[in-house]
Amino acid sequence: MSGARAADTTPAQQLARWSAAAGVSGDPARGRAFFTSRHGAEWSCASCHGNPPLAAGKHQSTGKTIDALAPAVNPAAFTDAAHIDKWFRRNCKDVLARECDAREKADVLAYLMGLKR
Repeated sequence: MSGARAADTTPAQQLARWSAAAGVSGDPARGRAFFTSRHGAEWSCASCHGNPPLAAGKHQSTGKTIDALAPAVNPAAFTDAAHIDKWFRRNCKDVLARECDAREKADVLAYLMGLKR
């Protein structure tokens, strides 16, 4: 997931986008619970991204390295809208067997934005 990206947004703009779509502000506690829990499937978000996601992770199936997810340690995280949408869609399907809804995205991003080095 590394490489140059468009940098057409910020984590705060994405959080505002999903909070508005959900009609509720992202909640870091709900986001942490969502991120670390399995939802009926084999993996949680933390399975590949780590718990907490402050360092590079590793995909459980492919073994590919995944950049750190927390914006505090990866300034490029959540700065390319197309990239964000693509990976949320794929990863949510792996974890939930469906796409995440706006509230789930807002909660997870609120959690990730609260993490510090």
